[in-house]
Amino acid sequence: MKLIGMLDSPYVRRVAISAKCLGIQLEHQSVSVFRHFEQFQQINPVVKAPTLVLDNGDVLIDSTLIIDYLEALAGTGNSLMPADIDQRVRSLRLIGLALAACEKSVQLYYERTLRPVEIQFEPWVERVEGQLAAAYLALERELEKQSLKTDGSITQDGITLAVAWSFTRLVVPEQADAAQFPRIAAYTAYAEQLEEFLNTPIE
Repeated sequence: MKLIGMLDSPYVRRVAISAKCLGIQLEHQSVSVFRHFEQFQQINPVVKAPTLVLDNGDVLIDSTLIIDYLEALAGTGNSLMPADIDQRVRSLRLIGLALAACEKSVQLYYERTLRPVEIQFEPWVERVEGQLAAAYLALERELEKQSLKTDGSITQDGITLAVAWSFTRLVVPEQADAAQFPRIAAYTAYAEQLEEFLNTPIE
């Protein structure tokens, strides 16, 4: 199977790390939706990263849906999601907040780097900044109530949280103050030292 997309995308990196944690081999092709648009279009006309090309040629898109497929391949005994329903709900809540932080970080980055300054809409930017801060504040509070394990293992909520924080720090660092979100920052520092993260660096 082939994973298409750049690892500077939190969504692509999330899939790549998840696959490694599940023990599933993926061939990664660093194709940019911007620099290699036509090449990407030949693989997936929608030009959406990540794209997963299965061995039979079928194409899957969206990181959450791809990871769901990888979980099915790995089997229930090798899941990155908890079996306990209460813990699963908490994990889904953390994942949702982290994905929201990814989305808002992407929006801010695109607005500031792709849209000409003279037509940037500041009230909208302020709204997105508020949404991003709210996502990380909620995540920080969740970690205050119950920390994620730092015993050498990692689960999907931890993968997504760490990938999101590292991405925000990369593209809009002024929105990711480690002093304001110390638990998120500390957990991400732990995650980024795991083998699966070290072998999947941001491009």
